[in-house]
Amino acid sequence: MTSAWIAGLPLIGGVAILARLMARRGRSGVYIMAATGVVLVVAAVVLLILTVQAGPAAAATATAAAAGGKAVAGAKLAAGAKAATAAAATSSGSNTAALLGAGIAVAGSTIGAGIAVAYTGAAALAAMSERPEVFGRAMVIVGLAEGIAIYGLIIGILLIGKA
Repeated sequence: MTSAWIAGLPLIGGVAILARLMARRGRSGVYIMAATGVVLVVAAVVLLILTVQAGPAAAATATAAAAGGKAVAGAKLAAGAKAATAAAATSSGSNTAALLGAGIAVAGSTIGAGIAVAYTGAAALAAMSERPEVFGRAMVIVGLAEGIAIYGLIIGILLIGKA
């Protein structure tokens, strides 16, 4: 299913560049950019679904077809290959879920931390411009906001360890 990603990524990149160019047109460009964002999200979800569906199932079909062409003498080998393929598909599915969960945990926590640092950092700079002695307390608050990303990274590492 790599071909779907190879075909999809340049298309997604091209649409993103086109959207940036259209955003320079003013209000109508912003609407076009928002619609393009929706199209990009839908395309990414479709690619994700195609990749997940074609993962272990495609490998099991190919192995079964290769083993099914054997004669009666290879029947035991085909049965063993099917059992190994089923076991690999099961473990591959759980590995995929763990890795996907790790990616979601890290991405979500870093996005949340970025938003938190943006607001707390701006407020800290505003407070320090009025009263420079609040530097220490302001940096502690910004550091707590950055901790959110570290928690997500730890969860991601734990999930990868289980994969």
